[in-house]
Amino acid sequence: MKKFVLFLIVFCSLVSCEEDIRFNNPSFQGMKDNVFWRGVQSRAVVKADGSLLIESFKANETVSLRTSATAKKVYFLGTSESNKAMYTITGSANSAVSFTTGFGIGEGQIEIDEYDTVNKTISGTFKFSAKNVSSTPSGNETLSFQQGVFYKVPVTGVLVL
Repeated sequence: MKKFVLFLIVFCSLVSCEEDIRFNNPSFQGMKDNVFWRGVQSRAVVKADGSLLIESFKANETVSLRTSATAKKVYFLGTSESNKAMYTITGSANSAVSFTTGFGIGEGQIEIDEYDTVNKTISGTFKFSAKNVSSTPSGNETLSFQQGVFYKVPVTGVLVL
């Protein structure tokens, strides 16, 4: 009887093992003002001039990263209008609060680690401090994203303007 119970315990422990693997790709996440933020939907578009736009959405929030090219390198923010980060939150009655970097506004960097032209995905890291440029006085003066990562975000195609 003891052997049967032991056999039953061993059998149940082997049968109850399962592999529950979840992949987190594509992913777009970071620490927004020291609070974890993850986008629900992300996409990237290569424009006709070769520049890149990566967008991530979560409820009424949007994070947009723009670089002048898709090359694997670091793009510094706050030094030009071609490399830019923006965060927008839309409130009630379509009022929006926008934070942005630009020439002489904010700072940070976007680093592209991989642009996979075969699978049409892009991966990299980002961090930025952006200034509130809204006419709406609500909200903070600045917004900070740290430890940002975008991983295997699908590049949907070329946007012709």
